[in-house]
Amino acid sequence: MTGQPASRPSRRERPAKPALTRDGIVGTAVALMRAEGLRRVTMRRLAQELDTGPASLYVYVRNTAELHAAVLDDLLGGVDLGPARADGDWRDRLVRVLTSYTAVLFEHPGLARSALVARPSGERYLDLVEALLSLLDEGGVPGDRAAWAIDLLLQFATATAAEHAAGEKDATESEGEWAALAAAVRGASRERHPHIAARGTDLLSGPGEARLDWGFHVLINGVLGTPRPGTPGEPAEPDTPAEPDTP
Repeated sequence: MTGQPASRPSRRERPAKPALTRDGIVGTAVALMRAEGLRRVTMRRLAQELDTGPASLYVYVRNTAELHAAVLDDLLGGVDLGPARADGDWRDRLVRVLTSYTAVLFEHPGLARSALVARPSGERYLDLVEALLSLLDEGGVPGDRAAWAIDLLLQFATATAAEHAAGEKDATESEGEWAALAAAVRGASRERHPHIAARGTDLLSGPGEARLDWGFHVLINGVLGTPRPGTPGEPAEPDTPAEPDTP
C-alpha cells in the first residue's frame, strides 16, 4: 500500500515575502549589477530576483532608465565629498571631488555609459551637486555661471569614465583597438596629415590621471573667464566696429 502524497503547504503556512519598497528594489538592483553587470539589471530579471512579477515593480520604478538612474544615485554615496569641507585651493579640492566621482564610474563601466543619459535625482546626486556648487561659490564663480558649469564638469568626468574604464569588453580586444589607433597615428602621412605627424607622440602621451586633472582645470579656468550669454553687465557677443560713414 502506497502512502498518501504529501500535501503542499497552504499559502498561510508559507513564509511571507518581504514587502516591496523602492529602497529594497534599488538595493537588489545594485547587488545584481555587481554580480552580473548592468546589462542584466532589467525589470524582468529584477522581478525574478525579488520573486514577484514585473508589473509589481512599476509601482515604484517607472522603467529601466529610471532604475539605472536610481542605481547610479545609490553608488554616488561612494563619492568623497570631504574636499568640499577641507582647506586648500578651491580648484584643487573641486578636482578631487570630480576625480572621486570619475573613479566611482570607472568601477562600473556599464553604469558609466548609462550615466551619459541617466537623470539621477536622489539625495546623493543632490549632495554631489551641492558640494560642487559650494566650491565654485568659494572660488568667486557667479552663481548663474556655476549652474551651467556643473553640467560641463560632470559630462567630462562621465564621458571619460565611459570611454576609458576597463569593463565588459575583452581585454585583448581593447588592447588590439588601442594598438591599431596608435599605429595609425604614428604612421600618419606627413603630406596628408602634417599636424598629426608632428604631434603624434603628444596625442598618445600622458597617463589618464594627468589628462583628467588637466581637463578639469581647463574647464574650471574657462568657466572663470567666460560669462554666460546675455548676462547683465556682460556683452552677449564681441562688439563689432562701426562701418565708416560713406561720403
